[in-house]
Amino acid sequence: MSETPRSRETGGDTSTGLPQRRTGPAFAHTPHRSDGRSPQTPRGARQPDPGGRPGTIPPVPGRPAILLLLLSLLGLALTTWQVLVSGPLLAPDERLSRALVRTVPDAVTERLSDLGNAPVAVPVLLLAMAYSVRRSRAWAPALTAGLAMALVPAVIVPLKEWTARPGPLEPWAAGYFPSGHTATSAVAYIGAALLISPYARRPWPMTIALSLTAATATGLILRGWHWPLDVLASCFLCTALLAAVAHSVRRAAVRRTAGRSA
Repeated sequence: MSETPRSRETGGDTSTGLPQRRTGPAFAHTPHRSDGRSPQTPRGARQPDPGGRPGTIPPVPGRPAILLLLLSLLGLALTTWQVLVSGPLLAPDERLSRALVRTVPDAVTERLSDLGNAPVAVPVLLLAMAYSVRRSRAWAPALTAGLAMALVPAVIVPLKEWTARPGPLEPWAAGYFPSGHTATSAVAYIGAALLISPYARRPWPMTIALSLTAATATGLILRGWHWPLDVLASCFLCTALLAAVAHSVRRAAVRRTAGRSA
């Protein structure tokens, strides 16, 4: 009697016993190598990003962040150009200011505007810088935030002298564009929030920072100390400055994550 030929799949199997049942398609896709070594990029070896998601190191800046930076610089250039040439944006800007000025008691709007004073806002940033260095043992984020604050007067003062825009309630004066108080509050409060947010369990630092910055800008407009366009130009400027702070904070967070997983 002739021997029944064995199938190709089991022809090389010298073991005895019943054939083993396949475990299913899920195991068929498990990466493996014939020499027993692990795959080149196992999932467990990937470094997570600051949010805990699998990613690569270092992170590649996303297009939305770059686009936001470019748009902010373009907005600053556009508003400055409109003030210099008395462009069409000034007419609706002045009408809006006249409709809003002193619709709220001065005692309230003056207190809100004071949030943008350097003696009030800058110490908040200094405390956040010290806290960031203490927690992260990294100087780059704090120094970047300090540099951003130093650039506020370095950019604002020449723009004020160049544009020489009069104020809503003081047409005989000049140097109101852009708003220094708005820029100071934004860089101080939002910069501080960016520094301490990696160590906060909830997003309350940024919520408070945005509220303080918005309160400062609102007080300046309602009190008549700045045109709305002055405040808007400062927001464009601060977006560019704070983008550098946010980038430095992200890089420091990635380094900490890489150090813990090493």
